[in-house]
Amino acid sequence: MYFYFHTLGCKVNQYESQEMRELVRKNGYDITEDESKADVFVINSCTVTSESDRKSRQQVRHYRKLNPDAVIVLTGCLPQSFPDMTEKLTEADIVLGNKSNRLLIKSVDEFMKNGNRLILTSEHEENEPLVSSGISCFDDRTRADLKIEDGCDRHCTYCIIPKARGHVRFKSLEDIKAEVACLARNGYREIVLVGINLSAYGKETDYDLADAVFAVAENPDILRVRLSSLEPDHITDELISKLKSCKKLCPHFHISLQSGCDKILKLMNRHYTASEYQLLCESLRKHFPDCTITTDIMVGFAQETEEDFTETLKFAEKIGFEKIHVFPYSRRAGTPADKMDGHLEKKTKSERAHRLSLLGDKIRSDYLMNQKGKVLNILVESKSKDSFLFGYSENYTPVFFSGKAEVGDIVKVKIKDMKDSACIAEICK
Repeated sequence: MYFYFHTLGCKVNQYESQEMRELVRKNGYDITEDESKADVFVINSCTVTSESDRKSRQQVRHYRKLNPDAVIVLTGCLPQSFPDMTEKLTEADIVLGNKSNRLLIKSVDEFMKNGNRLILTSEHEENEPLVSSGISCFDDRTRADLKIEDGCDRHCTYCIIPKARGHVRFKSLEDIKAEVACLARNGYREIVLVGINLSAYGKETDYDLADAVFAVAENPDILRVRLSSLEPDHITDELISKLKSCKKLCPHFHISLQSGCDKILKLMNRHYTASEYQLLCESLRKHFPDCTITTDIMVGFAQETEEDFTETLKFAEKIGFEKIHVFPYSRRAGTPADKMDGHLEKKTKSERAHRLSLLGDKIRSDYLMNQKGKVLNILVESKSKDSFLFGYSENYTPVFFSGKAEVGDIVKVKIKDMKDSACIAEICK
């Protein structure tokens, strides 16, 4: 029996799909990358926006049409957040919340025996632990994502994720070390720490995110440790100072801003001001002189005026983000923001997103041009048929180059030029 996985959404979802893949293999089943061969389709859904929901439902219906006799499993954040909605999606034979992923094999076996539709969702509880079987590899990836935290207690007014993911919880340092050891034995040299609110790792304990970084870095076979998306209000000067002392930590910090206007930040229930965010960026650049700072910015939030948006434009330019992920605000049923007054027209949101994207592209281009002449260490991630290589530097600069190297190698290159949002380099002799 062949399983086919389709994953939508964040790195945590990607990690959890990998957990399920390994569960499938341990139980003697096979995985295929060919839709036409699949007996079981697993859709690991995202629910961060209404559009995410639409895509998840669309995939369920697509696979049902593709193979009417297949077993269709819908799991992830959509059924976890909206179980009533997904119960009505009758094309799915099995519906699991992200809390119930570990029941995948049991539920498929049960469905195959009696053909009765299964709905296995339950709400997250306040004191539940982080349940994870761990992974030993990351299919078709040179870097391995490692989930060390789940849940979020921030309750931003636009966000459904606290409902989808529950309260903050995290893996022990001992479990992190054991999982890293397994990944290292299987040849991984770079580990990316991921979580729903990663910077909350260790909340209300006597350890923090830096301790998790050191738990990974102490493995001699791991050469790089990278952090995924962070929230600014958990990153203290003390934490930055501790992180600085880890020589294996990659100096790339993706820190969600969402808005450069204090009025909008307050409406969003973000837990910082623009000036506090700026001080954080200054502290990071002081401790990590060659670091890159990237971000997410939402435009067109409820009640955002042209003046508010202009504040965000000016702030983004002042910080000089090396890359900006721009997205227009999308109303989300079940969130406080959905009930706010002053929602903007789609045209206005799209126009503002375009203007901010143009600014972000210019800043990005200037940054890449300034890399000329620098020598960087690159983890080779892919190799084309003509032996052209691609990879990322420690600070997540994308680089294309030619030369003798294999996927998984770390090589030293000199940047020669910039083209199409990436640098062009040659291997140092």
